[in-house]
Amino acid sequence: MAIKPSKQEKKVVYDQKLCRLLDQYSQVLVVAADNVGSNQLQNIRQGLRGDSIVLMGKNTMMKRSIRLHSEKTGNKNYLNLLSLLVGNVGLIFTKGDLKEVSEEVAKYKVGAPARVGLVAPIDVVVPPGNTGLDPSQTSFFQVLNIPTKINKGTVEIITPVELIKKGEKVGSSEAALLAKLGIRPFSYGLVVLSVYDDGSVFSPEVLDLTEDDLIEKFASGVCMVTSLSLALSYPTLAAAPHMFINAYKNVLAVAVATEYSYLQAEKVKEYLKDPSKFAVAAAPAAAAEAAAPAAAAKEEEKKEEPAEESDDDMGFSLFD
Repeated sequence: MAIKPSKQEKKVVYDQKLCRLLDQYSQVLVVAADNVGSNQLQNIRQGLRGDSIVLMGKNTMMKRSIRLHSEKTGNKNYLNLLSLLVGNVGLIFTKGDLKEVSEEVAKYKVGAPARVGLVAPIDVVVPPGNTGLDPSQTSFFQVLNIPTKINKGTVEIITPVELIKKGEKVGSSEAALLAKLGIRPFSYGLVVLSVYDDGSVFSPEVLDLTEDDLIEKFASGVCMVTSLSLALSYPTLAAAPHMFINAYKNVLAVAVATEYSYLQAEKVKEYLKDPSKFAVAAAPAAAAEAAAPAAAAKEEEKKEEPAEESDDDMGFSLFD
């Protein structure tokens, strides 16, 4: 007969397991496990098996183990996990891609009935249509102010009804009605709350960022730095090209307004004295630009025309 381990022995084993995982994994997903059943959690463990491990436990025990392990190893990064262990949460240690693991976790959601006293995570709307209930149930709908009619011996809901609003507690009447209609309005699963990556903690929304999003944000930051540098006349790498161009414009403006001149300013002065020269110089360039699309169109037409082969070349004629 196997001897069951005591509570103290279980705590020691749990502490050793948590410390071992902290040493082996540098990436951790902190997930909320509200209303997640044991069977559902087992399916999630099986789905993540290979590169990820799900660890649940009491927050006080996890905090104590993390704090002691941090002191033992001298790694202060572990302490960043302490503030995240609030509520009914668990830890997913992983060596895989954080976004892929997060998406895999989100797949394991299970529909759940509306239980009395439960806070609704979403709005619950009862759709119109035949309920399949007999006319004796009409009074039940009247109590909830749901418009109905009798159609072919069954109760039919006429219009959609917002039964429960998000954040409200589910009442006994609402729960009974949804049970009668066979509606399971809520779905529950592990929800990623925070991401820990080698000491850094950030929101799971960061995992949804693409390379295009990062480039867009970087370009926006460069624009802000450039604008600030130009406004303060403070040279930076981003503002340097604009500063050189503005300086050249100022020098050119001085040359045009005075008798001082240099090689690049001579052409500008000639155009200002005789604008017709500018028109003559611009005409060939405009003609070249207009000719380019036409030439390209002709080349495409040539490519599209198939090479025709005569019947005689193929060894026979249709007119023989």
